[in-house]
Amino acid sequence: MELWKFSGIDAASVRPAKKKIVLITGASRGIGRAAAELFSERGYLTVLNARDEEALMETARAIAAKGGVCMAAAGDVSDFQFVKELFLELSRAAKELRLLQPVDILINNAGISHIGLLQDMSPEEWTRIVNINLGSVFNTCHEAIPHMLRTHSGRIINISSVWGVVGASCEAAYSATKGGINAFTRALGKELAPSGIPVNAIACGAVDTSMNGQLSIEEREALECEIPAGRMADPREAAELCLQLCEAGIYLTGQVIRFDGGWI
Repeated sequence: MELWKFSGIDAASVRPAKKKIVLITGASRGIGRAAAELFSERGYLTVLNARDEEALMETARAIAAKGGVCMAAAGDVSDFQFVKELFLELSRAAKELRLLQPVDILINNAGISHIGLLQDMSPEEWTRIVNINLGSVFNTCHEAIPHMLRTHSGRIINISSVWGVVGASCEAAYSATKGGINAFTRALGKELAPSGIPVNAIACGAVDTSMNGQLSIEEREALECEIPAGRMADPREAAELCLQLCEAGIYLTGQVIRFDGGWI
């Protein structure tokens, strides 16, 4: 695996106030890109991942243009072997940077949607959404946790959905994967609490990303009328909540925090 490097990554280029690595999956657009840009602005070394290499490199170049320090690795985090190789590469990079561990903060944001009646869904489509939305979270946590346990430090944030809380008609598979993430978060939060490693999830409502880009003007207006806040969230707002969770006390763990403008 090759990691594309920017901004002359070396120990001297990492700001002393942070010297922490944040891995963000699904970082090529939406919440993932907003989080990557925000964490970089705050001095974190950001590791960007997405399947779309071209879009991922656009994010990396945008961060580098602002003086941020980032690395990019295109690939599918639903593939366990890819994730394993990614963490081997990150371990080598952390050693070169004289950092304690390859990932201090893990933000599991990669995900896809599927809209349609369940009886019209093929087994292949079911397997794909489960692997990408839920399997990827297992893969990255499986590889990150041993390093975090050695230092008794680290943070895990899983990007979920309100549909994982209440379910959505014609989105049964998507709702199932997000409900799985919520249960996973609560359980893993309990498992890692004795080691001082918080695990939390953000259950997003309607966020103005490409995932909601298929809505017509009329559908969007109707949706916004249902939301007490009167609008969709901006991806930057979700990114800011990620940052707040990363800098909160470690006693906050195992929580699924609804971020929906009062919608659900």
